Amino acid sequence: MKLTMLLVLVCGIFIPMFAFSQEHQHGEHHAEELGEVHFPVSCGEEAQKEFNRAVALLHDFWYAEAEKAFGSLGEKNPGCAMAFWGAAVSNYHPIWAPPNSAEMQRGKTAVEKAASMAVSTDREQGYVSAIATFYKDSEKLDHPTRARAYAAAMEQVHKENPEDLEAAVFHALALLGTAQAADKTYAVQKQAAAILSPLVQKAPNHPGISHYIIHSFDYPSLAELALPAARTYAKVAPSSPHALHMPSHIFTRLGLWQESIDSNIASAAKAKAHVEKTMPGAGSFDQLHAMDYLVYAYLQLGNEKAAGQILEEAEKIGKLDLDNFAAAYAFAAMPARYALERNQWKDAAALRVAPVWFPWQKFSYAEAITHFAAGVGAARSADVETAVSAERRLGEIHKTLVDQDKYWAGQVEIQRLSVAAWLAYAQGKREEALQMMRSATELEDSTEKHPVTPGAILPAHELLGDMLMELGRPKEAEAEYKKSLATAPNRLRAIKMKF
Repeated sequence: MKLTMLLVLVCGIFIPMFAFSQEHQHGEHHAEELGEVHFPVSCGEEAQKEFNRAVALLHDFWYAEAEKAFGSLGEKNPGCAMAFWGAAVSNYHPIWAPPNSAEMQRGKTAVEKAASMAVSTDREQGYVSAIATFYKDSEKLDHPTRARAYAAAMEQVHKENPEDLEAAVFHALALLGTAQAADKTYAVQKQAAAILSPLVQKAPNHPGISHYIIHSFDYPSLAELALPAARTYAKVAPSSPHALHMPSHIFTRLGLWQESIDSNIASAAKAKAHVEKTMPGAGSFDQLHAMDYLVYAYLQLGNEKAAGQILEEAEKIGKLDLDNFAAAYAFAAMPARYALERNQWKDAAALRVAPVWFPWQKFSYAEAITHFAAGVGAARSADVETAVSAERRLGEIHKTLVDQDKYWAGQVEIQRLSVAAWLAYAQGKREEALQMMRSATELEDSTEKHPVTPGAILPAHELLGDMLMELGRPKEAEAEYKKSLATAPNRLRAIKMKF
């Protein structure tokens, strides 16, 4: 579908949806609002409401709570195969990171249980068989291959059940799980959006539709298409920390910093309140994820004090509800951003991997952020020894990731090249430094940011612009800052340097 046609379709559909959501917002509020899901299953009338709630949790990416809800449903209704389908789906997070070993095992166990049971309808059998394709031969097939198999299976479920809204929504999500970061045509994302957009009027309060439209358009050239969805989703599911946070992806893409701040203050508060009830004394990974976006947005408004306060709050967290990739990224990114965005090179050079209790060995690509910040900071403050050590460690991490996760291997290589460039610059190798810094920008241009982050810790084009400024080449530097602003509008540091 052409971009202009998609813009007309999305905006035209979301205008009435936004109005509906405003009316709903001012109406009667229930204790829990996760969006409205109607997913008919043959597990009995009493189980239906509980099943709908569990699916709503899935669409709000509240995976741990969804798995609990499906587990409870399965205990009460041991003959309900779709409860075990839901538990299996809860352990596959298409847009996040691949399942870890524990999640993979739980997902396999659940799908095997579902597959062994008598399923009442061909439709339900289709759902069970589809998620089974993701877990099949996981010891032989890599994650992208199995993600594509699941997307193909969900496409078939959708074709066989054209009136089933959930089949369409899960098909769109499955497609998003196969999108390639190097594909600048965004063909898969546009395909998912074309499935979702016509559903808005049919189910204006469905949590997955607006949510996945945001993910479909979470790219610089497409972000404006998702603005109506961004301003709707939090109203659809205000009980979900992720639903409150998700609009900030688009606000960040468009440089709407105050709207991002408002979203993430609400999200962090909701996540904190939830974990205080379920795991007193712990922090929440959802809270940390929102805090990372808050630090980023506050820095873009020049509010260093507020950003520093968020960082101080994060440093007080001594345990988490879930040690996952979002928490790892936030823990590493916040102090790195706070130092680098403010050009505090010595502070950056002094950064160490923290907190020490966190299992960093599981998230080396997040650990790399600290070495990147320390390396750039050290090279730019004449601490050659620290810069050399950081560049070496980034090389080691890159090597371990090449066969495990090509996307993150590429991100770490961008960081390594940047540190190596500034190290060469500190050693007086100016042309070599420029060449490596340009290589970093080319590699960064060939990929996309991961949904876990609001943006690059420090964009390669900005670092190249800095180097050109130091070399007394302001016109060339300005061109690099403009390139940075083209994909990350209203970044304060680039604006300051550019002008």
